[in-house]
Amino acid sequence: MRFQQAIDRALWQIAVDLSNTMPGEVQFQRLVAAIGSVLPCDAVTLLHLDQGTLVPMASQGLAPDLMGRRFDPKAHPRLAAILASSDPVRFPADCDLPDPFDRLLASDPEHEMPVHACLGCSLHVDRELVGVLTLDALDQNAFARLEDSTVAAFAALAAATLRNVALIRALEQASERQRAIARDLMQEALRREGDLIGNSRSMRELRREIAMVAATDLAVLITGETGTGKELVARTVHAQSARSEQALVQVNCAALPESLAESELFGHRKGAFTGATADRAGKFELAHGGTLFLDEIGELPLGLQAKLLRALQQGEIQRVGADEVIRVDVRIIAATNRDLLHEVEAGRFRSDLYHRLRVYPIAVPPLREHREDLPVLAGYFVDAARHKLGIGRIDLHPQTLAALAAYDWPGNVRELEHLLLRASLKAAQRDPERVLLRPDDLALPAESVSAAVEPVPAGESVAGSAEAGASPLALPGGGLREAVDDYQRRLIAAALAECTNNWTQAARRLGLDRANLQRLARRLGI
Repeated sequence: MRFQQAIDRALWQIAVDLSNTMPGEVQFQRLVAAIGSVLPCDAVTLLHLDQGTLVPMASQGLAPDLMGRRFDPKAHPRLAAILASSDPVRFPADCDLPDPFDRLLASDPEHEMPVHACLGCSLHVDRELVGVLTLDALDQNAFARLEDSTVAAFAALAAATLRNVALIRALEQASERQRAIARDLMQEALRREGDLIGNSRSMRELRREIAMVAATDLAVLITGETGTGKELVARTVHAQSARSEQALVQVNCAALPESLAESELFGHRKGAFTGATADRAGKFELAHGGTLFLDEIGELPLGLQAKLLRALQQGEIQRVGADEVIRVDVRIIAATNRDLLHEVEAGRFRSDLYHRLRVYPIAVPPLREHREDLPVLAGYFVDAARHKLGIGRIDLHPQTLAALAAYDWPGNVRELEHLLLRASLKAAQRDPERVLLRPDDLALPAESVSAAVEPVPAGESVAGSAEAGASPLALPGGGLREAVDDYQRRLIAAALAECTNNWTQAARRLGLDRANLQRLARRLGI
C-alpha cells in the first residue's frame, strides 16, 4: 500500500511539473529523480531519439560523462529491442546482450560491476517514436514485483515531458508561420540541445544572450580566449536567427593577405589587377540575405577597416575595378581574441569601426570559469574520439576527471578536445579490449595530475599548512562551498590513490562509512 502511495505521489508530481514553466533540463532531471525515488533501481535514464541516435536528456545514478555520449541502437541491441516494442521490455539476468550502461553506475565508482537487471520502455508522442526510458539495477531481482502498467504510466509521462519541453522551445524560437509546423520544430529544438555543451550558470547565460540577440539583426562582437568556441557561438546565433535559411559566410581575417583582402570581401572585375581573369563576387555579395562572420577581426589591415566601415554604415559595396555600387543586406558577426579597446587606444583599430561592430557584445567564458561542465564535455569528446578512432567504448577513470578539473586549460575547450583524442589513442594502444583513460594518458603538467591523485601526508591539514606558513587555499569563484567541495574531492582522490582504489580502505583512512563515502563521492562528481 505504501509503495503504491509513493508511486501515486511521484506520478502526481510529474503531472504537476508538466503544467509549470521551468527550463527543459530542470524538468527532465526532476522527472528521472521522481522515478528513481520510488522504483527499485540504481539508475534511470531518459533518452531522446534524434535521427536514429539516442541522446541522453537526463539521468540519475549513472556516471556524469554519460550526458556527453550518444547511443546508436544498431550498436546496442538492448536499446534496439526496447525501441522495437510498444510494451516494457525486461532482460533476464543471464541475457547475453551487452548492456549499454555496464560499468557506468555511479554506485560503482570503480566501473567494474555489470548491470544485472535491465528494463526499458519506448516513448511515443502521437504514435511517433521519440525516445526511451531505461531502468537499471545491480540486484537481478529488483524488478520482479514491478508491474508493466506502472512502468508504462511513467513512460507515458516521460513522453509527455519530452513533448512539453520541445513545444515550449519551439514556440519561443519560431515565428507565426513556423508555429504551424510545431511537430518539426519540436524535433529541431531537441536537436539543438547539444550545440553548446554544458549546464553551468555561465553557459546558461551564454545561451540566453544568444537567443536574445539572434532574434534581431544587430551586429554582434564575440570576444574570448583562443579555443573557447567563438565560431560555434557565431554559428548558433545565425542558426537561431530569421536568416538561418540563408548563407552563413565566414571570413578568416587573419588569413587574408593585405593585397587581396579587398577583393575577398568586396569582389573584383575582370582585369582589375594582375590575375583577375574573370569577374568575381566577394564575401559580402555571397552573404546577401544571410550572415557574414568576420573571424579574427582584430587582424584586419588598418587600411581596409575604412572600407569595411562604409559597407556596414551604408549597406553598399564596390567591386575592385568597378564603378557601380551594389547594395547588400548582410548581418555582421565578428569575433576576436584580442582586446579591441586596447587596439583602438594603440591606434591599430579604428574607434568608429569598433563601436559599429560592438552593438551587442558576447563574451565567451574560458573553460576554467565553468569547470563544472568538464564531466559532460569530457563525455562528449571521448564519444567523438570513439567514432574517429573506431573504438567500441571509452571509459574515464574517476581520477582522470579529477586531473582534468585541476588543470587551468589555457587552450580552453579546443585543448580539452584534442587532449582527450590523444589520450584515447594512447589508452587504446595499451588495452584495446577495455579503453580506460587514466591520468597518465592525459600528458598534463605534473602538478595538475599530482593535485588530483597525490595523497595528503598523514597528519597534515589545511590549518596545519597555514600555521607552517604555506599559502592559504585560494577560494574559487563559487566561494566557501565550492572551496570545501574541491578540498573534499582532493582528499577522496588522495585516499583512493593511497589505498590503490580500494573504497573500503579509503573510507577507513578517512574515518567514514564506505556507503557514506560513495554517496559523498557521487555528489562531488567523482
